[in-house]
Amino acid sequence: MAKGGPLSWLRRWTDWFENRGVYIPGEESRAVDPVRDFGWLMVAWGAGVAVFILLFAFAV
Repeated sequence: MAKGGPLSWLRRWTDWFENRGVYIPGEESRAVDPVRDFGWLMVAWGAGVAVFILLFAFAV
């Protein structure tokens, strides 16, 4: 399997977000940490924007 392809980059990026912290159920007294709580959402948004830009780059 290819090492270092776009999907592996995406996986490493999401793992980096997850390694910064894991949500613990019942821990409502702490402040919201965007990277810890919304890491997957950030990665999905970034990947969506990248695909959107590439779509227009290839269309031209």
